[in-house]
Amino acid sequence: MPVTKERWQFDGVVRLTRIGTSFVIFTVVIGFAAINTGNNALYIGLSLMLGCLLLSGIASKDGLKQLVVEFDGVDEAWAMHPAHGRLRIRNRSRIWNVRDVIVTSDELAAPLSLPLIKRREEIVVHAMFSFRRRGLTHLTRVDLYTRFPFGFFLKKRRPRLTGDVVVFPRLLGDDISRDRFRPNRGDLQSANRIGGGTDIHSFRDYVRGDSLRRVHWKKSASLGRWIIKQTEVETGQSVHIVVDPYRPPEVSEESFEEMISEAATFLDDALRSGLEVAFSIPHVTMRSDRDGAASMFRALALLEAAHEPVAQTVDRDSVIFTVAPGVGSWVSGVGA
Repeated sequence: MPVTKERWQFDGVVRLTRIGTSFVIFTVVIGFAAINTGNNALYIGLSLMLGCLLLSGIASKDGLKQLVVEFDGVDEAWAMHPAHGRLRIRNRSRIWNVRDVIVTSDELAAPLSLPLIKRREEIVVHAMFSFRRRGLTHLTRVDLYTRFPFGFFLKKRRPRLTGDVVVFPRLLGDDISRDRFRPNRGDLQSANRIGGGTDIHSFRDYVRGDSLRRVHWKKSASLGRWIIKQTEVETGQSVHIVVDPYRPPEVSEESFEEMISEAATFLDDALRSGLEVAFSIPHVTMRSDRDGAASMFRALALLEAAHEPVAQTVDRDSVIFTVAPGVGSWVSGVGA
């Protein structure tokens, strides 16, 4: 049977601050002095100090308890790179204006400081998020801290947070590493010929969205599936990137993730160079002019390592990213 919490219970942590510790000690001293002397003025001072402690506890506890945090989205997120996002924080209390709230989380690049959240008010907080790994990240919780109202106690509450973020792979920041597999547009255009571009360069499988004018009917009839012909002009301005998700048992996860980062960096450079990009992973082929860059990076972010080899169609001059057994790092090659 699930255990239900009473309304008065507080799901958090309470700690005395230095000021609070000094105040409590001073209150105890005043209390002993009032008992020993019977001085009415000391009793009045003791009552006032105890009232301040009680008010501090009630105000901060009820204030934090009424705060609701919602995830409002993150802009394009890349692993190991700050991403701009938003949180919605609502104060449901009808009595307390909560001040000096600190918001922390494992996914936040830095703690957030909120000077004031008025009662019955909702605010949108802009924050910088930081994600360590690619893939689908579930946001589940944040921590709220406050010393409101007098600074005697530091109170903490951990409300639930619901949100999902697709984190794109890490892009290499080192210029030397990026240049290692940066597509050379001059080399890719070496196959161009002056004319209408009718010379066939290579063939590939049909991808949804391709024009039927490019179908090579004879080869399609012989193979039993639709085959698209690529001309010299088309190939000279395009690049086909193939990512092999097979990770042999002797290859570490870090090496596999490094290969994914290399593929993402190459893809990013190719798109920035204005090349027409075809991106292939098992059972899926996407094109930059139809699916967009975000779809390619999303597919690469969600790509999981395969424990068995996966067959893929590799065209001539395709750039292949894979991990080699016994090497423990990525290897990139060109399909023949």
